[in-house]
Amino acid sequence: RRTFPFIGFYLSVPLLVSSTLTLLVSQSTHIHMAPASPHMKRVSVLLGHLDETRTDAPLSELMTHHCNALASVGQPARNAPDDVVIVSALRTPLCKAKKGGFKDTMPDDLLATVLSAVTERTGVDKSSVGDIVVGSVLGDGSQRAIQCRIASLLTGFPEEVPIRTVNRQCSSGLQAIADVAAAIKSGYYDVGIGAGVESMTTNPMQWNGGVNPKVETHAAAASCLLPMGITSENVAEAFGVTRNKQDSMAARSHARAASAAKAHKFDAEIVPVVTKVKDKATGLENEVVISADDGIRAGVTAAQLAKLRPAFKPNGTTTAGNASQVTDGAAAVLMMKRSEAERRGLQILGTFRAFAAVGCDPAVMGIGPAVAIPEACKKAGISVKDIDLFELNEAFASQASYCCEKLGLDEEKVNVNGGAIALGHPLGATGARCAATLLHEMNRRGPSCRYGVVSMCIGSGMGAAAVFENC
Repeated sequence: RRTFPFIGFYLSVPLLVSSTLTLLVSQSTHIHMAPASPHMKRVSVLLGHLDETRTDAPLSELMTHHCNALASVGQPARNAPDDVVIVSALRTPLCKAKKGGFKDTMPDDLLATVLSAVTERTGVDKSSVGDIVVGSVLGDGSQRAIQCRIASLLTGFPEEVPIRTVNRQCSSGLQAIADVAAAIKSGYYDVGIGAGVESMTTNPMQWNGGVNPKVETHAAAASCLLPMGITSENVAEAFGVTRNKQDSMAARSHARAASAAKAHKFDAEIVPVVTKVKDKATGLENEVVISADDGIRAGVTAAQLAKLRPAFKPNGTTTAGNASQVTDGAAAVLMMKRSEAERRGLQILGTFRAFAAVGCDPAVMGIGPAVAIPEACKKAGISVKDIDLFELNEAFASQASYCCEKLGLDEEKVNVNGGAIALGHPLGATGARCAATLLHEMNRRGPSCRYGVVSMCIGSGMGAAAVFENC
């Protein structure tokens, strides 16, 4: 009983359960319940196990079933009707802020593109969406919320379909997915969209207003104000992540992204964006179609990256080459109950299994994934060793390298198509972008790739992670 405190309760009430179920069966004969009812089949099976006069099965068989049930406690059930599944996961191309393909594109238009695509490509009526949750970090709270509402209306969502924003810094897009999954699981609605958008051209990183003077008396609170680049240097120094290791990860990120783009692996997740680009010389706007990421540098080597100067400390190791790019982009994930997806005849990309957000020291905020991933896996009833693919956001090569080493991750399972160093990190959209990239790669690999994780560090000292299953 000390090991399984609930067993004593179960063993103390079989007669009560048996008599109650027997009464239910006897009553069912008077209400003409159909013999094929699945509910009565379950009652009949349970009564058979509780029937002391049953002789068609030895006691050992019954005990075996009982032990198997106990062994499965905490393990995820597969293909349950109320599973939250993903039926579409799409993103815009990711473009360099201020000088890339979206430098003249409004964030509303980026978001509208992916919101429209996830519904139209699946044939899901926009009116059936119960809620839309959008991750966004840098845009002014009220203004960005209104821009998101504008985006949904421009793309044809009825005014009855609500939308809101969520901001948990770099995990906002993943938090949006988790929020929608939780709402669907709770029965608030059957269909929802988790999305993310960021225009780092329109809304650069900056601090508005004053700083609370009380932070001077609290080291951890003061550390929340550290520039992200300094936290990267702190991680490298505290955990011995060398400059060479960081540059090697950066070069690998670009090489993998270039290879994936050349093999058209991103085609399934990217939605081309029709927009306008203003010519600096003439001031004229030209209509263009942006269909590919523009931050990937094919052929860049660690030796070339080693020549770049430190960006945050004179003798530091974090550079513009081994840190994530400042980026514009959007992504969206359409989710629903498995029973709803099957009713609609939709292909299921994957199942949302678990989510965790965990705090850590703000001074080394980059270690967040190292504490969040194990927690998310625990909630999913599996271990880190069970994960087949990881989308680990490369905010900085220093922190991504540390997290991989700390968790003992096989680099052949991490960011197999490149990461944020090559593709970019549009803060509010990154979580949804990573989910799209992960789910499409898991589907390409088939049943042998069962579990995948999306994870990232979070400014001010947190980590977030979500577990997806390929079923």
